[in-house]
Amino acid sequence: MGFQHINFVDIEFDDPQILLHKDVIYINGGNPFTLLYYAKKSGADEIIRTLAAQNVIIVGVSAGTLLLGPNINIVDFFTPQMNTMNLKDFKALGVTDKLVFPHYDREDIFKDSTNKTIEERIVEFECNEKCKVTRLKDEEYISILMNQAH
Repeated sequence: MGFQHINFVDIEFDDPQILLHKDVIYINGGNPFTLLYYAKKSGADEIIRTLAAQNVIIVGVSAGTLLLGPNINIVDFFTPQMNTMNLKDFKALGVTDKLVFPHYDREDIFKDSTNKTIEERIVEFECNEKCKVTRLKDEEYISILMNQAH
C-alpha cells in the first residue's frame, strides 16, 4: 500500500505513546477481553481516542473492531469463556457508537450448545440490550467517517 515506515506496537509491553504522530493505526484481532484490558491499563485507550478526534485513520480488525465500539458486551454474550482477564467492565473505547459483530459467517467458530445460529443469537442479544448490531462477514468491512464538532 506504499507505507514507508511501519511500527509494531504491543500495548501489553510497549509504551503506547509510540502511537502518537502516526498517520494510520491498525488494531489487530485476538482476544477482545485481553485487548480491552491492556488498552485501558497502558493508556492506549486515551491515546486512540485522541488520535480518532484528530482524524487519524484507525483500522480495527476482528477484536480491534470491537475495541473501537461502545462496549464488548456481545463478546461476553457469545464467548464468555474468553474472559480470562476476569473483566467486569466491558465499556470499550467508544470511538464509534456502532456495535459490530465480526465473523458473522463463521458458524464454525461460534458453536452453540443450543444449536442456535449466529443470527438467532444476535437477534436475542439485540432484544436484551435494546441495540442494533452491524453484522460483518470475514470478507466485508465498513468505513466510518467521524464528524468533528467545531
